[in-house]
Amino acid sequence: MKFIDEATLKIQAGNGGRGCVSFRREKFVPFGGPDGGDGGDGGNVYLNAVEGLNTLADFRIQRTYKAKNGEPGSGNDRFGHGGADIHIPVPIGTVITDLDTGEQLGDLTQDGETLLVGKGGKGGWGNTRFKSSTNRTPRKAGLGLPGEARTLGLELKLIADVGLLGLPNAGKSTLIRAVSAARPKVADYPFTTLFPNLGVVSVGHGRSFVMADIPGVIEGAAEGAGLGIRFLKHLQRTRVLLHLVDICPPDPEADPVKDARTIVAELKKFAKELAAKERWLVVNKIDLLEPSEVERRTRELVRRLRWKGPVYRISGATGEGTAQLKQDVMSFLERHPRTAADGERAAP
Repeated sequence: MKFIDEATLKIQAGNGGRGCVSFRREKFVPFGGPDGGDGGDGGNVYLNAVEGLNTLADFRIQRTYKAKNGEPGSGNDRFGHGGADIHIPVPIGTVITDLDTGEQLGDLTQDGETLLVGKGGKGGWGNTRFKSSTNRTPRKAGLGLPGEARTLGLELKLIADVGLLGLPNAGKSTLIRAVSAARPKVADYPFTTLFPNLGVVSVGHGRSFVMADIPGVIEGAAEGAGLGIRFLKHLQRTRVLLHLVDICPPDPEADPVKDARTIVAELKKFAKELAAKERWLVVNKIDLLEPSEVERRTRELVRRLRWKGPVYRISGATGEGTAQLKQDVMSFLERHPRTAADGERAAP
C-alpha cells in the first residue's frame, strides 16, 4: 500500500431528532394532557487509533463521514432513538487539526485511544417539556440541534524510538536492513528513499526498539527542497537520532564534515527541539577503507565537527560494528523511557 502521511476529510455528526407534539387520547381521560416525547440525539464521530495501520491512504478514497441522525419523538412519551456513532480507524501517531480554525484537536499516540471530533446534535424537546400551570396544552416542540460539521486535517507522525539521519546514499536503508527485518530498496547506484520505513530491532529476549529510516535530507530541506519537511516530522517522536556519515563518499570532492553540518543546519531550521535531541555520530561504510585510514578520517571528522557525543564505526553492508550499536541504543532507551516531550504521553 502506498505510504500517505497527510489527508483531509470532512465529518458530519448526526442531527438531533425533532420533538413530538401529541396529546393523550384515552377513554375516560378527558384531560389527558401533552405526551409528546423528545427526539433522539444525533450520532457522534470518533477517531480511533488502531495498531497495524501505518498509512492514511484510505482517506484518499473515502473523504466524507456522516453519523446517523436522531429519530423524532412520538406520542405516549416515547423518545426517539439516538443516532448511531461512527468510529473511524487511524494509525497510531496521527495528529488531528480543525482546518477551519487551525486548532489542534488531538494527537493519538496509543493503541485504542479515542478522540471525539464531531458532537451529535441534541434531540428536540417534545411538548410534554413545555407544559406548566399556565400552559396546559402546549402546541410546540423543539426541532433538534444540528450536529457538528468539520473539515479535518490528518497528519501522521511515525512513532519510533530511533531515527536515522543523513544525506541521500549515506547508507541508512542498508543499516536498517542489517539490523531489522525491514527491507527497503538498496542498490549499488545513487538514489534516495522515497518514503519512511520502520523496522523492529531485536536485542535479545524481550528487548527491542523501533527504528525509522526517512528519505535523505538535503540542503534547503526545511524550505521545501527535495522532499522538504514532509518527512523530517517523522523524527520528532524519536528519542535518539543516529547521524550517518559516509566515510568514503563516491565523489572525491565531497566533504563529510560539510555534509554533516548541512544536516544539523536543516534540523535547526525545521525545529529547535529536533536539533536538541540526543544525536550519535555513526561513521558508515568502513569496509571500503583500511582500518588505519578509517581511524584517521574519523579523528579528523570528530575534530572538525567538535563532536562531543558518542561515535560509532560501522558497515551496514557487512554488519561490522552494528551489534555494539544496537546494544548501546537499547541501553540508552531503557535508561531514558519515553516522555510527553517525545510526543507521547508519559506512563502514569
